[in-house]
Amino acid sequence: MKFRILAFLLVYLCVNPLRAQSQMSLKPKLVLVINVEQMRNDYLVRYADKFQNNGFLRLVNQGAVCSNVGLNLHIQKCVTGVPTLFTGAYPDRHGIINESWMDRLKEKEVDAVADPNYITVGSDSDEGQRSAQQLLSPTLGDGLKLVTNGASKVFSVGLNDYSAVFSAGHAADGAYWMDNETGNMISSSYYVDQFPAWAFSFNAKQMMDSYATRDWTTLLPSSSYAASSEDDDVFETGYFEKWRSFPYNLKKLISETGSYRVMKTTPYGNRLIKDFAVNLIDQERLGRDEVTDLLTINFSSMDYANSLFGPSSVEMEDTYLRLDQDVADLLNYVDKNIGLANTLVVLTSSCSSSYSVDFLQQKYKMPAGYVSPESMVALLKSYLNITYGQGNWIDFVMDQQIYVDRDLIEKQKLDLADFLSKAASFINQFEGVKIALPATGFEQGDYATSLLTTISKSYNFKRSGDILFMLENGWQPQFKFRKVVYTDNSRIPMIFFGQGIKSGRFRNSVDAIDLVPTIFDILGYDIPPHCKGRVISEIMR
Repeated sequence: MKFRILAFLLVYLCVNPLRAQSQMSLKPKLVLVINVEQMRNDYLVRYADKFQNNGFLRLVNQGAVCSNVGLNLHIQKCVTGVPTLFTGAYPDRHGIINESWMDRLKEKEVDAVADPNYITVGSDSDEGQRSAQQLLSPTLGDGLKLVTNGASKVFSVGLNDYSAVFSAGHAADGAYWMDNETGNMISSSYYVDQFPAWAFSFNAKQMMDSYATRDWTTLLPSSSYAASSEDDDVFETGYFEKWRSFPYNLKKLISETGSYRVMKTTPYGNRLIKDFAVNLIDQERLGRDEVTDLLTINFSSMDYANSLFGPSSVEMEDTYLRLDQDVADLLNYVDKNIGLANTLVVLTSSCSSSYSVDFLQQKYKMPAGYVSPESMVALLKSYLNITYGQGNWIDFVMDQQIYVDRDLIEKQKLDLADFLSKAASFINQFEGVKIALPATGFEQGDYATSLLTTISKSYNFKRSGDILFMLENGWQPQFKFRKVVYTDNSRIPMIFFGQGIKSGRFRNSVDAIDLVPTIFDILGYDIPPHCKGRVISEIMR
């Protein structure tokens, strides 16, 4: 089952990669992709005067900065962004349309990464029961494995399971992420049969317990954070709606949460990932021969607490000032042990972030507002009952997708296209909704060449909902009993750094799916047939 996806790449073996073999000495020994989840483009400018020279600024000043990069997804989340970046395709092809979806045949909700067929490796928890089985396209690492006949070493590290899994792919040598229960790093039997001894030794240091004895205080004096709003800003929700100013007692936050999950929202989560990645590079001997290896490191911008504080908070700025130190440490280590001249570094993000509605409305009087999906669906159900008679017409709702009961519609001998069209028209009446579309149009290809391609590229025939809608810019969903991380910002950073890469700012339009084709071209290999992006040739010498 695990290797079934590799059939998609067998055709790749038929193309001739011999031209690349003659360029072996020119290839980087290591491709290091740094994915910072929910990173906005402007952070690199906003905090630049406080960054050190060997961290983010080294990449900005010496690398190719692509300043016009779009990651145009219908459901804009890291869980959809990571597979899009690392497959070079959109959800219509790679299949990860959301963190979960409705399987109509099995009549049950399917999780994007959870897989009970595999066990946790490195812990007794069930947080390692994960796999890439739901990912329908090969990744950068999968392609690299094939063209090198398995010689390339492929690893990923991340705070979250989906980031580690989807950046690793199917054939990786290892994918590791943080266990919320223990604060240790774990993996899945999908990737490794036995947890490496070096990883056990790393976990034995109990670094999260060590961090938990500290308070999270600002790295610099409070007067240095002029690029951010005042601490304890009224527009910040804060931890548990009661703590929103420095210092933060980490032990108290862990106690309130009941797990180490809250540590992902602090700079110490990124510190754990950096330290583990450095150990992995050393112990797995990455970049030590002429065959190119791949390591993806997935950092976070306060993870699920991103929306609790926002892009203009002191907490966000402090997170990036400390992450800058981690990036500098990482690059210095690679330079000393492998050589940055032998390394291709890419800095990017699998998802951006937006300002809160209250911040936009009340502080700057910008058009913004909340949409209540629960109220919307409740009214839709009433409308359908009035129009078609009593029935459970709605099966499942997840974010901006609504699944209807197609069996009931067929049983009542209703026309599906007409039913969905009327339902979508009803949703279109709500304030804050930009557009709602029936899935029948996507199935017929009606939207493929229109301005609605953002939804079209995210529509997967077997997995997507029956009615798909988008919100107006500045509008966000608001639920009664759950918090959501939502963004309408599709702009992400992308910087290439290494031998043969020009330095400077490049303003040509770039799509997130251009990442994989560009890396393959730099390595001297033909672009895998499933990739839909282009080679960003303007950044190459």
